[in-house]
Amino acid sequence: MSSQAPKTRNRILQAALDLLIANQGKGVRMSDIAKRAGVSRQALYLHFQTRADLLVAATFYLDQQKNIEARLQPSRSANNGIERLDAYVFAWGNYIPEIYSIAKALMAMADSDEEAAKAWGERMQDMYEGCEAAVNALHEDNQLSPDYTQQTATDILWMLLSVRNWEHLVMDCRWTQKKYLATIKTMARRILIKT
Repeated sequence: MSSQAPKTRNRILQAALDLLIANQGKGVRMSDIAKRAGVSRQALYLHFQTRADLLVAATFYLDQQKNIEARLQPSRSANNGIERLDAYVFAWGNYIPEIYSIAKALMAMADSDEEAAKAWGERMQDMYEGCEAAVNALHEDNQLSPDYTQQTATDILWMLLSVRNWEHLVMDCRWTQKKYLATIKTMARRILIKT
């Protein structure tokens, strides 16, 4: 690829994000993205073989822009399971409002768009793995509640941290972000940590 390839790729990814957010996921076609990015459809397909590839790459591009790796570092380098749980809740809970527009667009598309469903599913699997790492750290420290297997505990944490739950509490119930984080942290600790 030429030296222009990374710039073109980034333009395509930004165009995809812009259109998904503006249209809340409705009717965003590859041709629309190509037009917005100022490239031909052929050029777009040189970078992304399928729409699903493009949607997944767009979410990773957003992660890169938002520096998700640095945000997750406190969880990954925590000294114990409880610290890791708290840090993960904090990192992901604070990330949701920043990605909410793109998440809402992908969730809206997922019911009728197989490629959007695949893109959203892959990203939620990544988030699930973060929950799993926090639960595994609790288990290794002998701090996980005996009421749950590691898988069940991971499922519970994943549910607590879902974008939909954030949406219901913050957008619908009008909780502050501070109240949301404090409540989810307290719930996660009470449910997952043995007494």
